Amino acid sequence: MKVAIFIPCYVDQFYPQVGIATLQLLEKLGVEVYYPEKQTCCGQPMANSGFEDLATNCNNLFVENFSGYDYIVSPSGSCTLHIKDHLHVEKREAEAAHIRSHVLELTEFLTDVLKIDKLPARFPHKVGLHQSCHGQRGLHTSQMSELIAPGFSKPQHLLSLVQGLELIPLDRADECCGFGGTFCVGEEAVSVKMGKDRVADHLHHGAAYITGGDMSCLMHLEGILRRQHSATKVIHIAEILNAG
Repeated sequence: MKVAIFIPCYVDQFYPQVGIATLQLLEKLGVEVYYPEKQTCCGQPMANSGFEDLATNCNNLFVENFSGYDYIVSPSGSCTLHIKDHLHVEKREAEAAHIRSHVLELTEFLTDVLKIDKLPARFPHKVGLHQSCHGQRGLHTSQMSELIAPGFSKPQHLLSLVQGLELIPLDRADECCGFGGTFCVGEEAVSVKMGKDRVADHLHHGAAYITGGDMSCLMHLEGILRRQHSATKVIHIAEILNAG
């Protein structure tokens, strides 16, 4: 299959190691990977702020960059969900529709398409898993705890395949971290309090690392950890799955 990787702009600018780990992991698993070099922001910040009409050029460019691939894979649940729900280009709607139905967050792709049941990864540390709202509630990468239904978690399944990794329990496994894109700017105090609560749950259970599928959420938690002078670090799940 022919797979393009879609790297969010904040990953490209602040956490390039996540994009590199995503590429290396997919190549280790035998995937033919392409990186469209003209890709930019997907337009999610404008849509989150109520100005989706300003993302027209982002939509046009996304279709131009990512048409013709079997799948588009991204290490970001929020950006993936934005494309699934909002990518429309009037003059190229057939191509946009194909992209919407074939864009996948990394753990979705590994679990649902490649059906990974073993990995050559090793990460001997205590890890807490933050399951982001966009991934869990939008992409259904894990079950919501308020539902009376069988539990599942695609990120947790993949982490269970990593040698030496100890996944810690959490009191509130699917609680929001408070980042919420532009929410953390408009409602700073609420966002910070939610983030502190999320961090406290991980620290209470002894996490050496906090991981997840959205670097935006992890960036929010990382800022709180740094201000608390904590030794606990954040790490994207792609980096763990590619470790060792």
